[in-house]
Amino acid sequence: MEVLLEIIAFDINSCQLIEKAGGGRIELCANPPEGGTTVSYGMMRAAREAVQIPVFPIIRPRGGDFLYSPEEFDVMKSDIQLARDLGMDGVVLGCLKPNGEVDYELTARLVELAYPMEVTFHRAFDQVPDQLEALETVIKAGCQRILTSGGANTVMDGLSALLACIKAAQERIIILPGAGIRSGNIARLQQLTGLNEFHSSARKITHGSMEYKNPSLTEGAQTWTVDTAEISALLAQFQ
Repeated sequence: MEVLLEIIAFDINSCQLIEKAGGGRIELCANPPEGGTTVSYGMMRAAREAVQIPVFPIIRPRGGDFLYSPEEFDVMKSDIQLARDLGMDGVVLGCLKPNGEVDYELTARLVELAYPMEVTFHRAFDQVPDQLEALETVIKAGCQRILTSGGANTVMDGLSALLACIKAAQERIIILPGAGIRSGNIARLQQLTGLNEFHSSARKITHGSMEYKNPSLTEGAQTWTVDTAEISALLAQFQ
């Protein structure tokens, strides 16, 4: 079957490598150690100009939890407007209440602002106390898909909860599995879930191209890029 593979990109070169390797969509992020935050305007614009496949920037003003202050919410609104003006295909976001439930009001407002872009509710979904209840809230807010590991560290660990969400969704929203998806398990996961969209970081750490590195420092010595061989291996499972 035809599978759409969404891959995370942290730089422009990765965007181009993902498209060349056959990736179907890019989640554009900054700050991999924090799980991804919103990229700059310049980066967003450059990514849009660099590739033809859909690009979904994450709308996340900081790392940490997903309970946002009014000021942070204003930042998120501004970043969504930028993404829309630059011709992005979608955005990735998530807002929670102090009790861990999905914040319907804030999410619905961001979805409305993002239109006609698609909206993916990201793995803030994995922090909620009741995923089936959260599923209904996210659907009501108007999101097109949910990125989730089933509330576990990896999709395979959260498989039972993931399957429950797929059953409850009844094709009203796309369930996008993500976390720990690799070429060694994606075919089995597709068989178990029947899904055709998957999310993978497919990333590797490099040490950059600098000829000189200060041996007394460790910061700034590593960078994240995509593993094109892994992307090809993921897609090869369905050819």
